[in-house]
Amino acid sequence: MNGVRILDREQTRAGLDPLLVLDAVAAALVALSRGEVSAPPRIAAMAPAGLLGAMPAYVPGLGLAAKLVSVFATPGQPGRSTHRGIVALYDEHDGTPVALLDAEPLTAVRTAASATLSMRALAPDPARIAVLGAGVQARAQLDLLAALGIGVPVTVGGRDLDRVAALAADYEFAAASGIEAAVRGADVVFCCTGAREPLFPRAWLADGAHVSSVGGSHGCEVDADTIAAAALFAEWPGAAAAAPPAGAFELQGVDPARVTLLGSVLDGRHPGRGGALSVYKSTGHAALDVAAAAVVHAWARATDVGTVLGG
Repeated sequence: MNGVRILDREQTRAGLDPLLVLDAVAAALVALSRGEVSAPPRIAAMAPAGLLGAMPAYVPGLGLAAKLVSVFATPGQPGRSTHRGIVALYDEHDGTPVALLDAEPLTAVRTAASATLSMRALAPDPARIAVLGAGVQARAQLDLLAALGIGVPVTVGGRDLDRVAALAADYEFAAASGIEAAVRGADVVFCCTGAREPLFPRAWLADGAHVSSVGGSHGCEVDADTIAAAALFAEWPGAAAAAPPAGAFELQGVDPARVTLLGSVLDGRHPGRGGALSVYKSTGHAALDVAAAAVVHAWARATDVGTVLGG
């Protein structure tokens, strides 16, 4: 283990340059769509209040890594959950461990990057954006939108109106009076929650809206009517073909042929949604962890941040 660089949560967060993570995650999504990534379906050990997932992957040009992450519901707070864990990065040539990173900020930022790339590819010119949620993932999504200098109105919505108002105020975005008020009239809806049941009905969405759903580790975040009506996009084929925790709850029973890989849109091999209602359903893929870990590790080495065992 000599030479392993260990970064704590704040050090990992500091290395997650949003624009570099966007580029790396885009490369990982394209590699996934081309069948170039080696990654088994996610497995998980189930505990009474949550799960512990294992996610290894190799992405050519980005690296070799594995994540162990726990996803546990927050007691007494329906719709909220925590994601805690570690990401171990290895030398892809000789298998030597080279870094150990905090998985919580890394997961949040790479997930927000994936969701944002779905907007760029499928709804690049929104007039209004809604972000649903008031926790870690919603904040990561708002951080990324702010870093990109999104020049359109952004509305934050959720069930806990006090938390929604406080989060929106941090970015000088609008706080909606509820989920319906946030969703109606939005061109892009980012769902960033720990919901176990759908957040809203299909009727609240405009016909040409784009929904990016990154939550739903414990149940469906998007309703069946929306899934039935929408053009569907995902990171990998197993989002529909595999059962949870590898696949998405919302895509169980959906013909995998209906699901287009986002990477094939990003590199121009697929034309996208053509203006129809669309849903990007993220299950969280290990290739995205590799992408974000590569960005953090490169920064940590260049700036000599972290504790190096035996160094």
